[in-house]
Amino acid sequence: MLKNVLILCTGNSCRSIMAEALINAKLGDKIFAQSSGVRASGTVNPYAKALLEQKGYWLDTYHSKLIDTVLDTAFDLVVTVCDHAHETCPMFPKAVKTMHIGFEDPSGKAENEYEKTLVLIEKELLPRLQAELNI
Repeated sequence: MLKNVLILCTGNSCRSIMAEALINAKLGDKIFAQSSGVRASGTVNPYAKALLEQKGYWLDTYHSKLIDTVLDTAFDLVVTVCDHAHETCPMFPKAVKTMHIGFEDPSGKAENEYEKTLVLIEKELLPRLQAELNI
């Protein structure tokens, strides 16, 4: 049975979308990842999207969405990937484990910073997810 994971960030435009896509691409046989934002921007960062497309991780279903759209979902784990989301993470109606692993926001930086962030997400987040969910 797939584990249901939420990746939470402030704007849900870059880091959380990259993590969602990477998890689904690399661990999709064990984990179904979704992402949302505490204050979603409503748009996906074009550099993050281009990188995910280049890597073959992008799905047209990925989009920036408010946390309200997923609050009633039963998650096995909620992961915050930025400090603001970690500090303001809402209470979920169903008891859920949470984990924080922060990544620096590449937005507004050189394009190669997006690739560095994606590599860090793969190296740091994916093993911790597997350990936390015992998969």
